[in-house]
Amino acid sequence: MAVKPLGDRVLVSRKVNEAKTAGGIIIPETAQEKTTEGVVVAVGTDEDVIKVKAGDKILFDKYAGTEIKIDGKDHLLMRMDDILAVIQ
Repeated sequence: MAVKPLGDRVLVSRKVNEAKTAGGIIIPETAQEKTTEGVVVAVGTDEDVIKVKAGDKILFDKYAGTEIKIDGKDHLLMRMDDILAVIQ
């Protein structure tokens, strides 16, 4: 399934957290804090507002976006305003 965001929206794949600590303790998924890093998968149609491109690694607000599943994988659909920085 292909999803094309509209306007100033961006489709982001969230970075997966490590499930083990340095000491080898396994942390269950329910106890893990959701990461605020991700990779841009697709961008919307508003070229004047959008400052990122597909493939960029980004930081975003903790509670940003709407969670959706695409082909069994979790993604976020968020506004450009929710993106804080591009990681280089």
